[in-house]
Amino acid sequence: MASNTPAPEAPFVPAQREFDTFGYGDHRPEEGPWEEWNPTEDSVRAARGRHRVARQRGGGLARSSTVLGVGVIAAVGAGGMASAHTGKPPVSLSLPDLPSVGSLLGDDHSGTAQADTATLSTIGTTAAGSDQGGSDAGEALRNRIMAQAEAQQSKADIKATAAAVNAEQRQIAATAAKAEKAAAAEAADAKAAAEADAKKKAEAARLAALAKQYTLPVVSYTITGTFGQPGSMWSSGYHTGLDFAAPTGTLIKAVHGGTVTQAGWAGAYGYRTVLTLDDGTELWFCHQSSISVSVGQKVSTGEVIGRVGATGNVTGPHLHLEVHPGGQATGIDPMTWLHGKGLNP
Repeated sequence: MASNTPAPEAPFVPAQREFDTFGYGDHRPEEGPWEEWNPTEDSVRAARGRHRVARQRGGGLARSSTVLGVGVIAAVGAGGMASAHTGKPPVSLSLPDLPSVGSLLGDDHSGTAQADTATLSTIGTTAAGSDQGGSDAGEALRNRIMAQAEAQQSKADIKATAAAVNAEQRQIAATAAKAEKAAAAEAADAKAAAEADAKKKAEAARLAALAKQYTLPVVSYTITGTFGQPGSMWSSGYHTGLDFAAPTGTLIKAVHGGTVTQAGWAGAYGYRTVLTLDDGTELWFCHQSSISVSVGQKVSTGEVIGRVGATGNVTGPHLHLEVHPGGQATGIDPMTWLHGKGLNP
């Protein structure tokens, strides 16, 4: 029976298709097409020499475990670097225990691998744990900032309160000082008024006492000439005494007790009596019609020493009285002197 020879198979040629390119304008060789590769024992036979790769124990799990361990270590290192750069506390990662990780180091290091496996199983965390840690850190930072703000505000409030208290105290002190000053001024015024009143009373008492020791020279009179009054009738060009006009024969009395030092005719003064007081003051009684005392005679206050007349340079009967302190040639105002003795002519 004749049989048909099978038709030769066409060599495998990958389908010609339009390849999509990614990121390039034109197709590149590394994007395919490739020939199908079916490895055999001969094609994968280990190469002899120093580049020979020893067959690993434990199958594919050892290789995957190695990759996993290196990834975990890299992740841990990256986490530490992130913590160092971000300032956040380190975040632990948690992974399930892998009992076959010990095969990475062989039979002789199984115990160490188990210990490392236990350590790696406790250093990871979940995303929720990381978020919770970040939230807690943010909340702690916020609380610290709020506490600092409250402390600063409290310090500012305390400072403002202290400033207000100091201002109030200064105002109170100023008011008190002002009141004290006003009280002191009022007290000083009252004291000055009291002193002035006391001085006035004392002077009145002194003058009253002097008035008992001094008296006016005549009882009934009229002041017709004052001290310093100008006129051509006086040789000095002005009036040098105080004139008491009275009828001729009116009694003239001693103003104060003293000694008669002159008694007689004195030219333009007519008949004159000079009475020297104990302090040396001389009293001149001029234009008398008669003299009742003699030189060297001591008289007392109010004692009659002569009578009013119109002798000497006169225009009518009157008593011309002059006062010469210390016996000096130039006299003073008799009106002022009499006032000082408590007398009011």
